[in-house]
Amino acid sequence: MTFSGMDIALKASTHSSTSQQHWLHSTRYRCQYGLGSTHLNGRKRSPMVLSVRAVSGKSDLDFSDPSWKEKYQEDWNRRFSLPHITDIYDLKPRLTTFSLKKNRFIRYDRTDGGSLSADKWNGYVNKDDRALLKVIKYASPTSAGAECVDPDCSWVEHWIHRAGPRKEIYYEPAEVKAAIVTCGGLCPGLNDVIRQIVFTLEIYGVKNIVGIQFGYRGFFEKGLKEMPVSMLFHILRCSRVLDSIVELQFDDNLQLSRKVVENINLSGGSFLGVSRGGAKTSEIVDSIQARRIDMLFVIGGNGSHAGANAIHEECRKRKLKVSVVAVPKTIDNDILFMDKTFGFDTAVEEAQRAINSAYIEARSAYHGIGLVKLMGRSSGFIAMQASLSSGQIDVCLIPEVSFTLDGEHGVMRHLEHLLEKKGFCVVCVAEGAGQDLLQKSNATDASGNVILSDFGVHMQQKIKSHFKDIGVPADVKYIDPTYMVRACRANASDAILCTVLGQNAVHGAFAGFSGITSGICNTHYAFLPITEVITKPKRVNPNSRMWHRCLTSTGQPDFH
Repeated sequence: MTFSGMDIALKASTHSSTSQQHWLHSTRYRCQYGLGSTHLNGRKRSPMVLSVRAVSGKSDLDFSDPSWKEKYQEDWNRRFSLPHITDIYDLKPRLTTFSLKKNRFIRYDRTDGGSLSADKWNGYVNKDDRALLKVIKYASPTSAGAECVDPDCSWVEHWIHRAGPRKEIYYEPAEVKAAIVTCGGLCPGLNDVIRQIVFTLEIYGVKNIVGIQFGYRGFFEKGLKEMPVSMLFHILRCSRVLDSIVELQFDDNLQLSRKVVENINLSGGSFLGVSRGGAKTSEIVDSIQARRIDMLFVIGGNGSHAGANAIHEECRKRKLKVSVVAVPKTIDNDILFMDKTFGFDTAVEEAQRAINSAYIEARSAYHGIGLVKLMGRSSGFIAMQASLSSGQIDVCLIPEVSFTLDGEHGVMRHLEHLLEKKGFCVVCVAEGAGQDLLQKSNATDASGNVILSDFGVHMQQKIKSHFKDIGVPADVKYIDPTYMVRACRANASDAILCTVLGQNAVHGAFAGFSGITSGICNTHYAFLPITEVITKPKRVNPNSRMWHRCLTSTGQPDFH
């Protein structure tokens, strides 16, 4: 049975209790927002049956089955097991070369069954270590933000693999060629991750480290070669602009090193360049095979993760000993199961500048209305957190919560009330909000994302026309800080997250895993199979405590 990314149908008896009916309703609702939607089972005393129509076929789970928990957890463990190169290769591990014990050698202790010897360093993660994904035990489906797996909210443990260095590795560091690629759009922290990947690879003993320029495009675009150290170092010393790249020649004999990347975290953007889209997976793997790459580190969001997984699958199909490891990058914070992705904290912090400017402009004008549009295609995390942290927002609109602009309970009427009450107001909207109110486009960008209509501009025009129609003066100040937010360097919080994610990506590759990503889950760092995190974007749960806190802060009503 597979519960992820599927069509779910729930059948209840005609005598279902109120709590069971609420569970059915909330379960359908949670299908859109996160973990709870994928974990549906029954319990002995429930008369209900869950019908699951998965891609692989159809199966029924009877809630009266006393072993439903065991079956459910077996399926969970199967889904979250990590792909490994020994799945296709018969390999024996060797003792790791990674150690932070200076001036000592790591060796086998022949008198202790082949375990680590005199150092007795306890800095390694056991292969059987697990982290708990969720820690709240909800007493009822009616609890705010409840994610229940059955009508009675029974406690079910969801274990995932703990990230970190292992005692045994499956690659000879001196023979490894590692490649790093940054995909998608810019995001604070990209350089921090690149830097830590290089640092950690060098500690393992890897000397052959290259950068792939401008995303997946660097694998196939003519004129884009691997970026070696000589060129990168020359750019850093001689020029501050990307245009210098075209004036320099590549020396394929020199590679990335600590000396080259040690200061790249001091600026935003991507040291390697980014781009969206790419060639066919087979062409990328052809390039990987021709370049003799053993480890590929893909830094990107949902789309880039899907690409990394496709590359992983193609490598397995060809029986290539290549570890493909992703690092979650998205300021939208929309990757499933993860507490947050790098760049998000910086984006929220940087958004404060725009919100504060809008607040000052609105407060200083007669009937001033400050309007700020923040990033968030399908998830409103930036808008919600920025509104909550600023304390200056009166209305926050996100994609997950529907609303009306006109009518007695619409947004425009509330803005009228705010101008009457306090003389000014500030509105924050996510870019993906209100798309149902705009003309839809079938156009897509290079990553395959539907090109959204500009709700920020629509709101600006709507507010102006509305107050003009009712004869009330309104001075609208519109700010769109999109590119300012994503182009800055990572703040302290994100820099720490980037450091750990970059290091863990290398640990995962040397442990022999492939088709995985590394993230922070329930405050712990874990490895997750890419197939599970790309089933759908993580979205704000309108029944969550965090959204309720945002509403308490803004004081906005229900716009319906």
